[in-house]
Amino acid sequence: MEKIKDYLLLHLNILLFSFTSVLTKLASIQFNRHGIYDIRLYLCIFLMFLNCFIYAIAWQKVIKRFELNVAYANRSVYLIWSQVWAGLIFHENLSVMNIVGMLVVLTGVLVVQKYE
Repeated sequence: MEKIKDYLLLHLNILLFSFTSVLTKLASIQFNRHGIYDIRLYLCIFLMFLNCFIYAIAWQKVIKRFELNVAYANRSVYLIWSQVWAGLIFHENLSVMNIVGMLVVLTGVLVVQKYE
């Protein structure tokens, strides 16, 4: 049960980090629409840095529970979350190659998990 809790914390932390790309894209959208003087641009940038700060602290706490190769292999799941947010939040289309890439990443994570 403790191992499940550890993996849940690891993946929640990765999920948190994946919001960095969302905030970055939101900042880019604000810049393109309203220019450099829009307060929403700076709000997105602030939230992005805050997210990274919280993630960095949480990551240091979480990786103590894993071998580094396992923690970093699981971190690649970030790419999958980024694609999920791209589709759900920004209504971007996933190509077949995107899906194949996500399956390759997931397979790699599962291979590393098997030999833990």
